[in-house]
Amino acid sequence: MNAMQQRWSATVLTLVTSVGLGVAAESTLKVGDPAPKFQTGKWVQGDPVTRFEKGKAYIVEFWATWCGPCRQSIPHLNETYTKYKDKKLVVIGQDCWEQDDAQVAPFVKKMGDKMTYRVALDDKKSDEKGAMATTWMAAARQNGIPTAFIVDTHGKIAWIGHPMAMEEKVLDDVLADKFDVDKAAKTYAEDKKKEWQLNDAQEEVQKAMEAKKWDDALTKVDAMEKLLPENQRMGLDGMRMNILFGKKDYPAAYKMAQKLSDANKDNPDVQNQLAWEIATGPEIENRNLELATSFAERGNSAAEGKSPDVLDTLARIQFMQGKHEEAIKTQQKAVGLAEGEAKQALGKTLESYKKGKLPAAE
Repeated sequence: MNAMQQRWSATVLTLVTSVGLGVAAESTLKVGDPAPKFQTGKWVQGDPVTRFEKGKAYIVEFWATWCGPCRQSIPHLNETYTKYKDKKLVVIGQDCWEQDDAQVAPFVKKMGDKMTYRVALDDKKSDEKGAMATTWMAAARQNGIPTAFIVDTHGKIAWIGHPMAMEEKVLDDVLADKFDVDKAAKTYAEDKKKEWQLNDAQEEVQKAMEAKKWDDALTKVDAMEKLLPENQRMGLDGMRMNILFGKKDYPAAYKMAQKLSDANKDNPDVQNQLAWEIATGPEIENRNLELATSFAERGNSAAEGKSPDVLDTLARIQFMQGKHEEAIKTQQKAVGLAEGEAKQALGKTLESYKKGKLPAAE
């Protein structure tokens, strides 16, 4: 699978939020099982939690500062916390797979009143991947974040999934001690079986793409679609777009890109991904930079001009269009908003623009 396919696969996983397409092995931690013990590192915010107290319910959400979908789900999770915090619900933002733990505290501080629940780092003293990442995420065969676990008032896992898909009725029933964990466990097992089928179907699509059998790949995506609920099928259009680009059917590919953009007007990450692919995809010979600009500007608007990633993409497209001064100003905004290693990387790009050079896409 080439770089473009890999990047868009990540976006598909974001769009098909409740389906882990990369999960094939049987989970050792499932709904209905006792929750593993806490093995956190430093607590960045809130009082430490060391054990599950009977009579209290818990949401343990796994996230990272570099994760775009996590940034989108955090305010929603905070709203849940605010609504239920006086009803014996404890919410924990469990940082995992972090590239630089030092970035977590500044991130939480910057989020302010949008992230007021407890936040903990992972314990990497004896496990470089993180004890929580291993005993919770890996054990449940969850390979994407954000992922939330609901622990009921008896210390059992009641629900696992994307926090944006978490229903209040589940929380209400859990807190009222009316939630049927055994029934939920059965449903979860059935859903996992479907995930494995989806994983096999995705592998078939990828094999067809690698062999450049584009029509066969499109047919396999159609078959894959039948395995998904209707409200989760939009993500597959990203695969279709990618296949159409490989096929060099640019009118159809750009029509599909527009469809994806229109369906995700308020999602800056999707808009940014679309714009970046059009501007940098190595397989694309006919680049529609005007369309890429519209996507980047839509993403910038959705992010309220505060996303360095989106601004970086917009600046690149502006430079490619010969708008060098405009690109420099946009890139300066991106650098001003970025932090850590990202700030350095965007700064190097800015220097290239000032020298009149378009840097290689990373």
